[in-house]
Amino acid sequence: MASKHLAALAILAILLPAVAMATEFTVGDDQGWTINFDYEAWAKDKVFHVGDKLVFKYTAGRHNVFKVNGTAFTNCTIPPANEALTTGNDVITLATPGRKWYICGVNDHCANYGQKLAITVLEAWVSPASAPAASAPSTPAASAPSTPAAPAPSSAYGISVSGYQLLMAAMVAVAFLVV
Repeated sequence: MASKHLAALAILAILLPAVAMATEFTVGDDQGWTINFDYEAWAKDKVFHVGDKLVFKYTAGRHNVFKVNGTAFTNCTIPPANEALTTGNDVITLATPGRKWYICGVNDHCANYGQKLAITVLEAWVSPASAPAASAPSTPAASAPSTPAAPAPSSAYGISVSGYQLLMAAMVAVAFLVV
């Protein structure tokens, strides 16, 4: 009997962290990375965390992806061609918190067809319930710094991490009591 409880707790301890694992977002969902799509609306209700992945799907040769700063995003300034992602299935892992900007550098896709995405990336452990909604203004202020500070964690930040640690400690304690 005790071994069944211990096995169940072990399985729970392994599966529980999977709830907090990274999310993979296909930019534009079924439409993918294309022109004449409202990426601001697409990103509006999504919460992005460090460790999440953005997948830009498009026909190679018709589009590309550049990571840019806020000013280049606003002005649709295209970086050097060797900085472009061009596979048609480009995966970007969000490694740091803060604002992130992406544009298409093909022809006038950014400037005239709205092929650009702005998101806010939160710390990895902020729970979705306590995280502010990500906003993606299509025209950030031109005077905004290219690497703005990350949003300040809410008071729930410590509670989320502590709650997880408390749960794991309780599971270990129960496991020792059962054995």
